[in-house]
Amino acid sequence: MSSEPVKRGAEQSRSSDGQNSISCTIVATNQERRLMAEVRIRDVRKSYGSVEVIHGMDFTIPDGEFVVLVGPSGCGKSTLLRMIAGLESITSGTISIGDRVVNSVPPAGRDIAMVFQNYALYPHKTVRSNMAFALRMRRMQKAEVDRRVTQAAEVLGLTPYLDRYPRSLSGGQRQRVAMGRAIVRDPEVFLFDEPLSNLDAKLRVQMRAEIRELHQRLKTTTVYVTHDQIEAMTMADRIVVMENGHIRQIGAPLDLYDRPANRFVAEFIGSPSMNLLDGAVKIGDRTEIEIEMTGQVVPVANGVDLVDGAKLKLGIRPEHLSLAEDGLPATVSVVEPTGSETHVVARTEAEEIVAVFRERHSLAPGQPIFLSPDPDRVHLFDVETGDRLN
Repeated sequence: MSSEPVKRGAEQSRSSDGQNSISCTIVATNQERRLMAEVRIRDVRKSYGSVEVIHGMDFTIPDGEFVVLVGPSGCGKSTLLRMIAGLESITSGTISIGDRVVNSVPPAGRDIAMVFQNYALYPHKTVRSNMAFALRMRRMQKAEVDRRVTQAAEVLGLTPYLDRYPRSLSGGQRQRVAMGRAIVRDPEVFLFDEPLSNLDAKLRVQMRAEIRELHQRLKTTTVYVTHDQIEAMTMADRIVVMENGHIRQIGAPLDLYDRPANRFVAEFIGSPSMNLLDGAVKIGDRTEIEIEMTGQVVPVANGVDLVDGAKLKLGIRPEHLSLAEDGLPATVSVVEPTGSETHVVARTEAEEIVAVFRERHSLAPGQPIFLSPDPDRVHLFDVETGDRLN
């Protein structure tokens, strides 16, 4: 890594105004210094024998973007990341980094740096030696190695620990060392494979912020894998939602949350998950959806092309339900106060439904209530395909 951007970033973090932002001039200098590192995935497939696990994926990660691959276990996100890294072969299609197709390029020649879930540190080497190892393998001058390690340690708050061994560090400190080892290499692309899975909840929140801040400082193209949709929502410029080796939707976090393209994304993105109720279209003076289990009707926006009597799934985010004097009848099962919000799990005649209230209602298990959905926030999905209808 050229020392200037990291050095300036470290100086900025110590500035008197306490701000960690980096000036436009430094960002421009850093971007001019680096080669363009756009990552292009073109009709990429991966098979193990006769079983295809990645099905023709096709998307582009622009230079400097932070993209998160998210999905349930077994969806293929780590396999795709390992193909970008060169640790897995590509059955067909192409992967390009910058202006090079890297299908046949070994990992060491791809100019990437990868941070693993289990840190992958050498236990018999100090923090300094772990961070410097890859540079020494390149036979880089000792003075340059020391400069890069020192500057990366300043950025990550590791200076007091440079002469310690991994066994004497906390999980968060070990993960910073793994990140420092990646930073000193100054790669075209950072790859993160579920790096926070082994940390406790509080430390995960802290490390999410640190990784995001690091990206904003270095402006390096980053591909990050996680199964945690909260990580994806809080860290990504764009999210790639995957299921069973297919891409279900690509977009900015709030775009995916506000307008999920299908039922899978609707249920996966958001915590608590979106409520999905069976309904049927009822067209009269206005278009409404009749909820099958209660007969309650919910108006929908004009201009939605629906057929009278058609079956569909009606989606409602928990925070878009409110208590009312009339509406969807339910019985409170569980009340979960979180401080800023109250989560209420209630049972209708047919299924469970979750509501989130910012207000502090006095509710108790067994209490009957009525829930009213915000008609402007209703999502409609096709029963057969799961695709969005409105």
